[in-house]
Order: sequence, then C-alpha cells, then structure tokens
Amino acid sequence: MKRLALVISALFLGCALFAQNPIIKGLYTADPTARVFGDKVWLFCSHDIISPVEPERRWFCMEDYHTFSSEDLVHWTDHGVILDQKNVPWGNPEGYSMWAPDCVEKDGKYYFYFPNASREGRGFAVGVAIADRPEGPYVPQAEPIKGINGIDPCVLQASDGNAYIFWGNGRCAKLKPNMIELADDNPKTTVKWGNREMEMVGVNCLEGLPNRQAEGPFAFEANGWFYLTYPYVRQNTEVLAYAMSKNPMGPYEYKGIIMERSVNECWTNHHSFVNYKGEWYLFYHHNDYSPSFDKNRSVRVDKVRFNPDGSIEQVIPTFRGVGVTPASDQIQMDRYSAIYHVATGIDFLDPAKPFDGWFVHLGRTDCWVRYDEVDFGEADPTAITVRYCAPQASKISIWFSDNDSLGSFDLPASSTWKEITLPVTGKATGLKNVKLVVNEGGLDLDWISFK
Repeated sequence: MKRLALVISALFLGCALFAQNPIIKGLYTADPTARVFGDKVWLFCSHDIISPVEPERRWFCMEDYHTFSSEDLVHWTDHGVILDQKNVPWGNPEGYSMWAPDCVEKDGKYYFYFPNASREGRGFAVGVAIADRPEGPYVPQAEPIKGINGIDPCVLQASDGNAYIFWGNGRCAKLKPNMIELADDNPKTTVKWGNREMEMVGVNCLEGLPNRQAEGPFAFEANGWFYLTYPYVRQNTEVLAYAMSKNPMGPYEYKGIIMERSVNECWTNHHSFVNYKGEWYLFYHHNDYSPSFDKNRSVRVDKVRFNPDGSIEQVIPTFRGVGVTPASDQIQMDRYSAIYHVATGIDFLDPAKPFDGWFVHLGRTDCWVRYDEVDFGEADPTAITVRYCAPQASKISIWFSDNDSLGSFDLPASSTWKEITLPVTGKATGLKNVKLVVNEGGLDLDWISFK
C-alpha cells in the first residue's frame, strides 16, 4: 500500500454525503459552482468518467451534470443527474464535453448554463436549460446562445440590474433580460484566424493580465468591487488568480493568486465563490480519490477571507474542509486539521476502492492528530467508538487543550480493522477541537465517534 507523503498531503491532496474534503464521494465531480437558493447552498458540478467509447484515451470525459444541496455544508444530498448530453437538442450526444456549468435564479426560474460540443462538429457552444426548481427537471433550449463560441460559462447578476455572462478565457457580454440571449448593445470585434474572420461579441476582460491557457472564469460582486477569478497555467499546472474592477465588464486590474498550483500537479483547478450565512467559501476541485489520474477530480471547499481593501487572502487547501461535525458522526481523523509530522501518514483503506476513504497511521508513542470543530452538544459523552487496527496493545487519549482531557483509552492489539466502544468518564459539551494522542504503542486509525 503506497503511503501518501505528508509533505504533499498537508498542502493538497438522494444519498447523504459528508463534510470533509473532498465533500462528495461515490462519484467524481469537478468544476463546482455553488449558489445560494433559499436557505441552502446548491452545488452544480460536472461529472468525470472514463470514456466508454475510448477507454484508453486518458483525457477529460463528462457526459452529464449533478446537483447537490446542503444546509450546513457538512451533510450533502445528491439530487442526481439534472442534464445528460443525450438530451441536448443541439449538442453532440457522444461529445463527452459537458464541462464547467453555472446556474442562477430569476423571477422563480432557474437558468442552467453549460458548454457542449455542437452536433455539427463546429467547436463548442453554451446552452441554457430552464427549471422551476434548483433540482430540476431542466429543459434545454433548442439552440445554444448565439454569439458565444467557447466553454465554461458563468453568469454575474450585477447590482446595476443587468446580467453578464463570462466564458472561455475571460470573455464577457451582457445578457438580455430573458437570460437566454446576448444583449444587442454588446461591443463587437472582428478577429482574424488565419484566412478566416470571426465576429466576437463582448469584451476580453483578461486582456493584458496573466492568462496563459486561462479558462473557467467565475465573476462575483462583493465589498463594492467586481471580482473576476480564473484558473490559468503557470509552470504547467493551473493556479487560481483574480482581478478587480468597478465595472462588471472591466477593465480589470490583476491582484494576484487565490490558490497556488497543487504540489502533486493536478493540472486543473476550477472553482466558485459563495457567501453563505455571512461567511465566504471557495469551492474547487482536486484529484484526491484519483492520485494517479488527474482527469478524475473531486470537489473541495475551504473558507475565504477578504482584507480591508477588498483583496483576497490566499487560500491554503485543507483536508478538514468547513462546517461543524456532530460528535456522534464518524469523525474521519485522516481529514485532519493538524498532525504530528513524524511516523505519521495517510493511506487509502483500499486502493481499489478509493471512495472508501483513508486512514491515518500513527506509528509510535506521542504521535497525534487533531480534528477541529466537533459539536458535543449539551450532554457529556458516555462512550467513544474507535475503528482501528494495531500490531500491539496501545493506549490513546483525547484532548481538547493542554489542560482539558476526556480521558485515556486502552485498545487491544488487532491485526484487522476493529471497532471498539469504551466508556467515557470525562466531560465535553459545546464546540471542541479534538486531539487524539498515542500514549503507548502505535496504530492505524480510521474514525472515532462519541455517544
């Protein structure tokens, strides 16, 4: 079993789904756009698969879209497929190119924007599917949006009362109020491609900014500014960057990096920003469940902080993710907030079944791992359940701070995975950061849970 180096993992590595990064398991998800509709966050994702027509082709392959919802950013519900390539009238039913999408609401209707290869084989276009509810069903329009030749749409509903659509490498145009056509007063530019001339609608908001192979733009408004965020390639891997403007169509001023390139070089990193209950979050993707093939990605989320001048603090990817985990959940300690970096590591429970997740190896006395923001509620726990295996009898203790311990627990030796439930005599209520320390021996730890 291949140990994942901690120097890497510390930086980047209808059913109920759970909180830690990555937040969606059971299928590969990418290009997440998060939106708040009602009292929930709704997540619209593309869906990575291995090509059923060219399985040997090691490239991006997506045939449909899913949406997920959550009220606490911890427990996510998969609402299933909302649009399949076979149901797009103008699209190639075997194009496998349903890449980064978006969805916005207006006047009780939900407008889902998506790219696809055209049926006639003339490159890519952006279509719209409309629903009465965020989970669908979505009905695609008969034709794509005229004037857009590209991928990765994002729609900004600005404070000036207009909606603007961004796509490709940062191009932007105003939409008509019907949300399915470009406005007539958009600027137009004639561009030459060899011997061909093409009329381009809108403006290039990334002109003059670092934008090598830029794609997947996401625009939003906050703090009196318009933000244009986007991935672009630096040193053969995408970073997330951003620019700011007082006008939705620019000009934009480059401000810097939101998220650095991944250490293990997952090539892409598409994303979105959302404000939910007064907190800002960055949704993005990484190949956690597929470390040897970076075209199978999984969605992650981490908190975002703004400086007083409106600039964005750089986001450091975490395993822990966001949200408060109930103490009665299976607390996945391998999705740690912090760890002792000696004789420790993480591995897949079963490399052949990556969605089963990981375990954390705590190889000797004094090793520890910490998982933050666990809610014990108003009643003290009566028992702790530990799923572990250990070559020798071991002892662990649970700490909340240097002087606040829940007690010590003896774990008998077990050569296979074992669940043991032990009584708790210590006290714990409210929100705690849980630190598990090895006092004797060493063990592999899957999860802990409190009753």
